[in-house]
Amino acid sequence: MKPSVLVTTTCRWFPTARLAVALANAGFTVAAAHPSSHPICKTTAVSKTYPYRGLAPLASFAAAISAMKPDLIVPADDYAARHLHRLYDRESRSGKGELGALIERSLGSPESFSFVNARSAFMQLAEQSGVRVAQTEVIATARELRQWISRVSLPTVLKADGTSGGDGVRIVHTLEDAEQALRELQAPPLLARAAKRALVDHDQTLLWPSVLRRRSVVNAQAYISGSEATSTAACWKGKVLASLHFEVLKKADSAGHATVVRLIENADMSKAAEIMVRRLNLSGLLGFDFILEADTGHAYLLEINPRATQVGHLTLGPGRDLPAALYSAVSGESLQPAPIVTNRDTIALFPQEWIRDPGSEFLRSAYHDVPWEEPELVRACVQAGRNQRTWYSEQNADQLLTSACQIPEHK
Repeated sequence: MKPSVLVTTTCRWFPTARLAVALANAGFTVAAAHPSSHPICKTTAVSKTYPYRGLAPLASFAAAISAMKPDLIVPADDYAARHLHRLYDRESRSGKGELGALIERSLGSPESFSFVNARSAFMQLAEQSGVRVAQTEVIATARELRQWISRVSLPTVLKADGTSGGDGVRIVHTLEDAEQALRELQAPPLLARAAKRALVDHDQTLLWPSVLRRRSVVNAQAYISGSEATSTAACWKGKVLASLHFEVLKKADSAGHATVVRLIENADMSKAAEIMVRRLNLSGLLGFDFILEADTGHAYLLEINPRATQVGHLTLGPGRDLPAALYSAVSGESLQPAPIVTNRDTIALFPQEWIRDPGSEFLRSAYHDVPWEEPELVRACVQAGRNQRTWYSEQNADQLLTSACQIPEHK
């Protein structure tokens, strides 16, 4: 009997659908707990779906887990990972061990949870473990911010805990901008913003923080001049099974998610991932963000993403196929990597790069990662792109999709 995996997500993020397809192709029986109208429903990979309700997140995930009884849980976004951590804490206090044991099997040691959810604590642990890191410190007041700037100088980076994808990150160049950014990042989400996200995007994750007026912990991080890079890994009981390392070539915006990446080999990134996975005894799918310093090429660790990332579905051969490696670990069967999707180093992520720039040169010069085997998902991506680009006409979108279908699939 094939092992089963429950993909949990709190937002309608397209890469989650790509992950579900990759996990199914690796051999898993895949189910998903997700908000309504999620593109994962447009795939052929998911055998069962369960509702995620943002106003009752723990109950939603607990119900899905109880109904499915999966062998593994894979969180696909940061809120989903934190909900599982909280669910573990709740179940541990109640003495119900079965659900807690499943979460621990899926994510790794519960001692890691407090570190992966707090940037400063994680970075301090990484530095103590011998990893090269960007200096990071919690900033609670304007006075502490001024002291930080006097020691570290400008520009500097401010990041709020509990955010991802560039949301909650500011690069500041003046003291005035830094103080303004600190106030904004610490403030609870505006109710209007939370309501818009709930009603329009079907994402209720900001409602409770807004209503309860929860303030965010903000970290200052030293600015390092260089190019951004990202790693994703499949790990099991503190060991990295497979990993991918990329340099980021294009982003949705200055602080947003990557849209074009280039596959690289980097000893610093590999070593950092192995050290932290071992140090925290992690399992499942996760990611790390880095800066490759311009002058030296050294990789500086910036943060951990304790969940599947948007490039984790890419199957690029032995040691670079995360779903296959995870399937082998869970099932006990010999490793059977999927066919390599491309031999090209540069990859334009779909639909992210198309949404960023429909005329991007990378849509033709790079490997364009379109899931042609899932036509309904492609259509959903195109429709979402239309919605995001309100000025973009339906006729032009149809022309773009037609032209994209004529692009040879460079391997």
